[in-house]
Amino acid sequence: MALPVPFVLIQLVVSVAAILLVTLLAVKLGLGGDVRLQGEDEARELAALSVSGFEARELVLDRAGIGALLRDGQGRVLLLRRHGTQFAARLLDSHAFARLDRNFLTIGTGEKSFGQVTLDLGDQAQVWAASLRRLGGA
Repeated sequence: MALPVPFVLIQLVVSVAAILLVTLLAVKLGLGGDVRLQGEDEARELAALSVSGFEARELVLDRAGIGALLRDGQGRVLLLRRHGTQFAARLLDSHAFARLDRNFLTIGTGEKSFGQVTLDLGDQAQVWAASLRRLGGA
C-alpha cells in the first residue's frame, strides 16, 4: 500500500531539516575543520605545551602547515604533526625513521599510533635531514 503524498512530503521536509540541523551543529562545534599551523608562534606555543621546558630556538614549518620540526637549546628535536583536528608532538631520539626526498622529509617515531608524516620543508629539508643524523640510529 502506497503512502499518501502529504505524508511523504512531510517525511522529506523533516529529513532535510534534521540534516541541516546536524550540519549546523558540526559547524558550531568546529568538527571536521582543516587544521593548519598559522605560523612560527603557534608552533612554538604548541611545542611548549607538549613538552615541559621545551623552548624552540630553531624551527621549520611545513609549507602546507600540517607539521613542523623544532630544536631547543639542548639539541632536542620535536616533531609536531597534525593528528585529526589537533596537533600531536613527539621528541625524536633517532633518525632511523627519517627519509629525505628532495624538499620532502618523511619522519616517523617508530610508534605505530603516532604514524609518520611527510613534511614539505623546501630548501630546509636537506639541512634538517642532516641534523637529524646527529640523533643516532635505531
